[in-house]
Amino acid sequence: MFWSCYRLIVFFSFIERDHHLLSYRHSFHAGNFADVLKHVVLVEILDHLTKKSTPFEYVDTHSGTGLYNLKSSDAQKLHEYTGGISRLDSANFPELEDYFKVVRFFNRSDRLDFYPGSPAIAKYFLRHQDRGWLFELQPEDCVLLRKNIVNNKKIRVQCQDGFQGLNALLPLTSRRGLVLIDPSYEIKSDYDQVVDSVIHGYKKFSQGIYAIWYPVVDRQVINKMERKIIKSGIKNIQRFELGLSADSAGRGMTASGMIVINPPWTLFDKMSCLLPKLAQQLTDNHQQFYKCDIIANE
Repeated sequence: MFWSCYRLIVFFSFIERDHHLLSYRHSFHAGNFADVLKHVVLVEILDHLTKKSTPFEYVDTHSGTGLYNLKSSDAQKLHEYTGGISRLDSANFPELEDYFKVVRFFNRSDRLDFYPGSPAIAKYFLRHQDRGWLFELQPEDCVLLRKNIVNNKKIRVQCQDGFQGLNALLPLTSRRGLVLIDPSYEIKSDYDQVVDSVIHGYKKFSQGIYAIWYPVVDRQVINKMERKIIKSGIKNIQRFELGLSADSAGRGMTASGMIVINPPWTLFDKMSCLLPKLAQQLTDNHQQFYKCDIIANE
């Protein structure tokens, strides 16, 4: 009887997870201020990894569709990209030249019609000796991911839960690796699962770079995440956060951030100079803020 009840609980929890995941589409939010922060950090890390000829592996636990049409009905419904990538001028941000190069590569013109997600950005940087692992649980999005990001020997697209996929992959065969974890957090348990996955993964692959994206909807939840990561004993952790308005329980996502474990040595100085400029450029409400700090020393 106990096991029957247990199986029912597990079964319904998976139904709930699938239901929630199916309700989220990143195509409505592509190119917004949170994407800008996440992808600026991602570009910096990937660029650093390519400076050595030795191979590395990239793991994306929640890939989405990989590439987003900003002229689509989804993107045009909320116009979130107009408060993100559209507010940035490459002439005013020479330090973001590599980021703009990636965006231009997927547009093939000066017009901003497409915005590359993290899988597309990774594909841009991956060389013949490198490998990429892209996970996406949503069936429809995974079909588009396979279409947008060619599935070959260099890049593998897996239509499965990214947390499970990451656990099965680690430790990576290469001694150099980057893991990006960025679920939608529609399911409240994702906050704990992200931290648990990182702690478990770090025990198996401590030399890897782990980049964790998070939305600030409830500051107390984020504080709990950070405390749990710090308490785990993991060393060398940096935090980069960008907020468009003060924390508020009633405004939805007011800020977003990246927690990076084992960051490149160049990342902190780069973000220290960049975040004040981004915060000022991406909003006009004078409530903007940023965080750039070390939450665990080496």
